[in-house]
Amino acid sequence: QVQLVESGGGSVQAGGSLRLSCTVSGLTYSNPCMGWFRQAPGKEREGVAGMNSVGRPSYADDVKGRFTISQDNAKNTLYLLMNSLKPEDTAMYYCAVERCSLWLSLLAPKAYNNWGQGTQVTVSS
Repeated sequence: QVQLVESGGGSVQAGGSLRLSCTVSGLTYSNPCMGWFRQAPGKEREGVAGMNSVGRPSYADDVKGRFTISQDNAKNTLYLLMNSLKPEDTAMYYCAVERCSLWLSLLAPKAYNNWGQGTQVTVSS
């Protein structure tokens, strides 16, 4: 059974930084596609950053230049470094993992079947 556990959320002031972590266990395949998503109250879940099977990242337009996705394969951990945080970044952040395919859209929540429980990020002005 695939398990994803996020950590690293918290409350920061605008302009601050946080690093989220997502530890994955139970995968039966290698080189998965992975992503970070967020959901604010009253809004749909949206893709923030993703990484394909060869480590190529993709970012949503509103986080480009501020967020960096990375992974440590030895630790089975995915990271999201968030700099220059804005109040509009406030949301519950989730990581997700799925077997890669040619038609998988890295930033589309519906492409993923394996999700963590989420970690809250709150940015105050």
